Amino acid sequence: MLWHDNADGDIEEHTLLRGLGLEPLEDKFSARELHRQTRNRSAPIKQVLLAGDIVVGVGNIYASESLFKAGINPKTAAGKISLPRYEKLVTAIRETLAAAIEQGGSSLRDFIAVNGQSGYFQQSYFVYSRTGQACRICTTPIRQIKQGQRSTFYCVVCQR
Repeated sequence: MLWHDNADGDIEEHTLLRGLGLEPLEDKFSARELHRQTRNRSAPIKQVLLAGDIVVGVGNIYASESLFKAGINPKTAAGKISLPRYEKLVTAIRETLAAAIEQGGSSLRDFIAVNGQSGYFQQSYFVYSRTGQACRICTTPIRQIKQGQRSTFYCVVCQR
């Protein structure tokens, strides 16, 4: 928890918060802004989404699922992605997060919400944690790689 007195200025300027990116469900988060901020980035798009300096709240699961939905290979350099493809990605991120919220999130292990239920978004994953299983779209086996010490799941046919 962070306590920030109003007398200390805007919360957005706090040392721990000023370097964070935009919330993906806010209007400020747009394809144009994502495109602009990634022009000089050679890091893979999945790593850029997880870094938190351009966008926050898109964790490992939601990044993999959103990239699948947008048809973007997670290994693609962020700076090489076109504006139209970023438009698809922003839409995919918002849709993925909205679906996860509606379905109670992606409970892992033994998490239980205050209402006693676990999230069930994991039942609708297209790629995450489905290594070797048939893609729900094209039936190609889902692949798993490591990126930045995190597992990445994707379909080599659907995500080019």
